Amino acid sequence: MKIRFSFFGVCLFLSVLTAFAQTDRGTITGTVSDATGAVIPGAAIEAKNVATGTVYQAGSSETGNYTLAQLPAGTYELSVELQGFRKFVRPGIIVEVARVTRIDAALQVGAATESVTVQAESPLLKTESGEVSHNIGTDQLNSLPVVTLPGVGGLGNIRNPLQAVTLLPGASFANDNTLRINGMPNSSQSIRVEGQDATNGMWRQLNQINQAGIDAIQEVAIQTSNYAAEYGQAGGGYFNYTMKSGTNQFHGGAYEYFVNEFLNAGTPFTDRATITNDPSKAGQHIRDTQRKSDYGFTVGGPILLGKLYNGHEKTFFFFSFEQYRESQFTTSGVATVPTLAYRRGDFGAALLPQLTIGGQPAVDPLGRPVFQNQIYDPRTTRLAPDGSRIRDPFPNNVVPPGLLDPVALKVQALIPLPTNNDLLNNYSIPGYTNFRHTTIPSFKIDHNIGAKKHLSWYFSQTHTVSPSANGFTQAFTALLPQDDVAYTTRVNYDQTVTPSLLFHLGAGLLHTNHPQIRNFSPSGSGFRRRVPEGYQADRQCQRHPGAGQPYVQSGRRIDL
Repeated sequence: MKIRFSFFGVCLFLSVLTAFAQTDRGTITGTVSDATGAVIPGAAIEAKNVATGTVYQAGSSETGNYTLAQLPAGTYELSVELQGFRKFVRPGIIVEVARVTRIDAALQVGAATESVTVQAESPLLKTESGEVSHNIGTDQLNSLPVVTLPGVGGLGNIRNPLQAVTLLPGASFANDNTLRINGMPNSSQSIRVEGQDATNGMWRQLNQINQAGIDAIQEVAIQTSNYAAEYGQAGGGYFNYTMKSGTNQFHGGAYEYFVNEFLNAGTPFTDRATITNDPSKAGQHIRDTQRKSDYGFTVGGPILLGKLYNGHEKTFFFFSFEQYRESQFTTSGVATVPTLAYRRGDFGAALLPQLTIGGQPAVDPLGRPVFQNQIYDPRTTRLAPDGSRIRDPFPNNVVPPGLLDPVALKVQALIPLPTNNDLLNNYSIPGYTNFRHTTIPSFKIDHNIGAKKHLSWYFSQTHTVSPSANGFTQAFTALLPQDDVAYTTRVNYDQTVTPSLLFHLGAGLLHTNHPQIRNFSPSGSGFRRRVPEGYQADRQCQRHPGAGQPYVQSGRRIDL
């Protein structure tokens, strides 16, 4: 028992050390001096959050320097006091995530009851760090076209905060699965929510599986290069989402974004008369039915429980709800399927001109021409005079029916027949319906235990469901339905131990459930399967024991 306890203690200690490298906060630093420029030690320094009234304290060192670290993003008022000097006040200080703001205080001789208020000054050259970073607020995000187009790996058009990278130089983002910054490898970014890791560890390209709602985000801090070692584990950008908190005033809002095919352009090279049998529609392009709606609301403020509890300047909440709903009926889908000749083994139409190598016609070791898409008879395999292995091509590129594999023929019979005589895009997919729903509720609670202790808790759920219909009813051609659920929760604790020592502890859990159900059954097709030990041969890939339950791919990350 002692050994287990000691091992757990060591792990917890190492995890706590790691927590200092995972933060979503900002910093105010500077030097306190007098009118002559001489540094002043021992000055009392306070930074007050204007929205919540929370106060953070520090003191100037022997060299006159001070640092207020781990400040939640927001607007602050800084005050500096020392006996024999007038009180220094600097309002309107904007603290941003992962950014150090320098405020130097020059005290003037006078009574402590007097104060000198310094308004905003011209920004100085950033000298505290050499990182290249960008901070983007919710207002900017809402002004961007943050709807993500569907594509390979994309989960739909719910508004995506990663679209913020479109404002950055040297960055690109497309279809949720292609994010590249400064030429680094694709999807090598790292994402943090409230300072804790929220990167999709199963498949980094699928950002929307566990993304946060845009209106729940206060600020997105993006560090693109030269960031400090504490912001590691990232090659192509470090993203830090700071979630909104409640304030002493109640605030809320509601929104809706919608798409309707009536507002869309028609699909090029299509004719509406072909599907409506209405000659009056000839020449009009097809507009596939597509209805999208992204709506939600937010509300935040102090927690009030009547006469039982008054949370002004002490306890706050913020709740956000966002839901994306899409329904569409597609009638313009096309695909390529084997032609009738291909199904009989006749690949003469696929034969192309002779290959060229270095501008010269390609030939085999016997000097015979080599044509593109030529099919060779494996029964004629032999050695050429130069020792190389050669085969004879099938005459006219036709495979004899007796050589066609019976299993392949049974699988081929499941593929729909072409609807025209073209080699490509020869199958018009019958009209089909599809939908996609994504729901993201989240809430955050902040509590000031005292003047020196602060606690916050954030929780969100991202749930996406869709049948992923593509018009094919065959099991092996139909896509897997989506039913993805991700939970993200964070707890942060801050305590000012001394004017020059701050204790910060963060813990988080990211749980992602991404079901993968195998629907195609090869029974009756002629396949002979070797069942691995520990698995049961059934229509679904099932773990043993627990037969009857589909195999579910799940990922979980716990950060301290």
